[in-house]
Amino acid sequence: MHLIIDGYNLLHVTRSLSQLSSIELEWERDRLINQLSVYRQLRPYPITVVFDGWQGGWNRETREMKKGIEVIFSKLGEKADEVIRRFIRKEGSSAVVITSDRDISRYAGRMATAVISSDQFREKMEKSSVQVEKDFEDEVEGERGLKRTGSSRRFSKEERRRRSVLKKL
Repeated sequence: MHLIIDGYNLLHVTRSLSQLSSIELEWERDRLINQLSVYRQLRPYPITVVFDGWQGGWNRETREMKKGIEVIFSKLGEKADEVIRRFIRKEGSSAVVITSDRDISRYAGRMATAVISSDQFREKMEKSSVQVEKDFEDEVEGERGLKRTGSSRRFSKEERRRRSVLKKL
């Protein structure tokens, strides 16, 4: 499972970025990368964060590894959405896209790629350090063959895929 994150979209969950200077924006990006690095230590999924560079970026797309997280800035004139769509086409259902952008969500849905909203992922990321132990216990109980009870209503394929991914996060 490869997590593809719409970087500025995830940053907007906790703070408005419109009034930040370029230095403050860089601090916010670094803080997010630090948080994702901690999350990655607990959940060792490959993580790619894509940021917009279309208004003030370089002439070509830039990629770098920071603390185990792949960070991509789209090239000048290209939005992060296009980079994310390329990843979706390439990775398919093995990718999970973290965004609250409706256009990307619809595109990912058509390509059978799971989408988690930025709000949900932020909550998961913040709770993950506490939740890891509980998840491990739940997995052990599941392996013992405990019978589950509950509603027999079956969710849509897309909803089952989304719920499955949320459990893994």
